[in-house]
Amino acid sequence: MSATVDTIPAIGRGFRLQWEAAQDCHVLLYPEGMVKLNQSAGEILKRCDGERDVAGIVTDLEQAFGANGLERDVLAFLDMAHQQKWVQW
Repeated sequence: MSATVDTIPAIGRGFRLQWEAAQDCHVLLYPEGMVKLNQSAGEILKRCDGERDVAGIVTDLEQAFGANGLERDVLAFLDMAHQQKWVQW
């Protein structure tokens, strides 16, 4: 099932998002290892708190970074992250 603006994403079971100062980036930790995230992925995932919907996440990102038109990119990333089980809804 693909994400929509009404989807409420949360970090997937078994994963933990944290800032890794040594790597200067957000990482997703899981029992078998770690996924190093680029800045965009980290910013999206840190807003996936199980309370905000995608529309709210997009609005927050657009305000934080002075950008417009991020909805399509955020939805595409969340669909990929959902396939990897990084997020659930």
